[in-house]
Amino acid sequence: MTRSAAREIAIHCSYSLGFSHQSPDEFLEERMDKENFLRWGEENALYKEYPNEKQIQYIREVVRGVASHGPELDQYIAQYSKNWTFARIPRTAAAIMRVAMYEILYMPAIPKAAAINDAVEIAKKYEDEKVVSFINGILGAFVRAEFPEEAGPKAEPAPEEA
Repeated sequence: MTRSAAREIAIHCSYSLGFSHQSPDEFLEERMDKENFLRWGEENALYKEYPNEKQIQYIREVVRGVASHGPELDQYIAQYSKNWTFARIPRTAAAIMRVAMYEILYMPAIPKAAAINDAVEIAKKYEDEKVVSFINGILGAFVRAEFPEEAGPKAEPAPEEA
């Protein structure tokens, strides 16, 4: 299983957890049970291969992190959403952005560009082109504003003539 597949599973879990009355740990215990997981594979090819220990650890960290930082992540989404109210954002798109933003903020070993690129590629499976562009724009604006030191050097203004 690739990191992208593990990321997509983390998005599925984060999305589904929003409809559950379980704690993140209870939800993950049930969802990541090998037998339950592989049963999902009967309906979705993403679940045909059970993740290795490192991937399970990653999925658990992301799902728990998104759950515990949900209000903060939603505030960032709302802040960078131009001309979109949060209520207008599809739930799948919000789940994709929450996972990417969590990775960007709290998982420094994951390159920001990789988190954004995977989020956009995963979004293409679930959302139309307009929403995919929206997700790309929000995540790009988020990184540029919150991590300006990583956006590259800014052009110096031309010196004024004397």
